[in-house]
Order: sequence, then structure tokens, then C-alpha cells
Amino acid sequence: MTPDYTYIGSELELFRAAVNWKEYYYQMIRGYLGSEVLEVGAGIGGTTRVLCRSGHDRWLCLEPDPRLVESFKAEPDLPSICTIRPTVLADLPPTETFDVILYIDVLEHIADDHAEVQRVAVHLKPGGYLVVLGPAHQWFFSPFDQAIGHYRRYNRASLAALQPQGLTLQRIKYLDSVGLLASLGSRLLSQKMPTPSQIKLWDQWMVPISRRLDRILNYTIGKSVLGVWVKS
Repeated sequence: MTPDYTYIGSELELFRAAVNWKEYYYQMIRGYLGSEVLEVGAGIGGTTRVLCRSGHDRWLCLEPDPRLVESFKAEPDLPSICTIRPTVLADLPPTETFDVILYIDVLEHIADDHAEVQRVAVHLKPGGYLVVLGPAHQWFFSPFDQAIGHYRRYNRASLAALQPQGLTLQRIKYLDSVGLLASLGSRLLSQKMPTPSQIKLWDQWMVPISRRLDRILNYTIGKSVLGVWVKS
């Protein structure tokens, strides 16, 4: 990503409405959200608004698109500890370290994802976590993925294979089993962009069922994949 980077997607505002989905993955990662948090690719702040709650001393967001940075700054519901810089991880000085580094639906937008995660260790404190959430299953790659600038989708094996130096994989699992099955059946993702009504149907009805069914299925099926690494 260069300093003149422009994000080509148009889905960020649309997915702000996915409050049940964001709350679901917040509950899955909340135990890793320490005092000092780095969120890479924060966009317009829709995810930050859900994840940044009490108990944090610092929440630094990185976003290379200047337009999205301005939208982020205009977000009225962000805690005062949330700050944003128009930059990328590679430009952070090695003296800046964090308890957790988040890539929430971001790593699939980076051409060299392996090189990106190799930069993580220097910015993590000992015992700190790298948390990655991304779209699952390359065979599910669709016009929607292409329209919003995805280079790939992941499965558990391909995400685990990134393996940042100095970190140990702690957990990896699929989320949103109902969303995957529904999309397979209806082929919603053959569209370049889902409609607000489709997002509402998925978020209000399917995600709550997924939260229960995923646990029963032991997180072996899903439309998203979550990986967590810990620094030794």
C-alpha cells in the first residue's frame, strides 16, 4: 500500500449495519483485547466503534486511504482513546508496541499478506496477540470479493500457513455456518454488492443462529475464519 492508496470498495457503510455480526466476533476476541491495541485498516471506524470499549488505555488505528481517515475522524461514537494515523504497519517505528494487533477483514486486501504478518512481531509485547479475521474458502471467491479488492479468501490451512516469526498459533476456527450455507443455497455473493435488505436478513436472523450452531459444530464450518497467534 502506497501513500496515495485509495480503497476501491464501497461496502463499509453497508456493513456498519451488521451489528449482530460485529458483536459476535467481538465476543470471540474480547479476551485478547489488552490495554494497548493496534487496529490495522480501520476504514471508517465501523468496527472500531464496536470493539473499543472500556478497559483500554490506547487504541491506535491505521488507515492508508485519506478519504476514509476523514470519515473515521467524523465518527461521533468513538471513545476519546481511539486515534487514527494515515499510514500502514510498515511505517510504524519499532519502538511502538502493543498488547494486540488486529486485522479485521483487512489481510485479504493486502497483496503480500505473508510479508505483512512478518512485520507484526516487532510491534507486539511479549505475550501479545495477533488476531486475524477474514473471509473463508477460496472456492467461494466471487464478484463481490473482486469488487472490494480482495486478493484471496482463506481456509484454516492457508491462514495458519502465514505463521508470523516469533509467534505461536493459539486457535483457528470458522465462524458463521448459517451464513455460509445460506450463501451457497441462494448464491447471494454472485452479486457485486449485497443489498441492505440482504445484510439485514443475514445479520438479524442468520448470525444469531450461527452463534449457537457454530458452537455445536465446534467451529468447523463458516463463511469467515478467525486466527489468533501469541508472541512467546
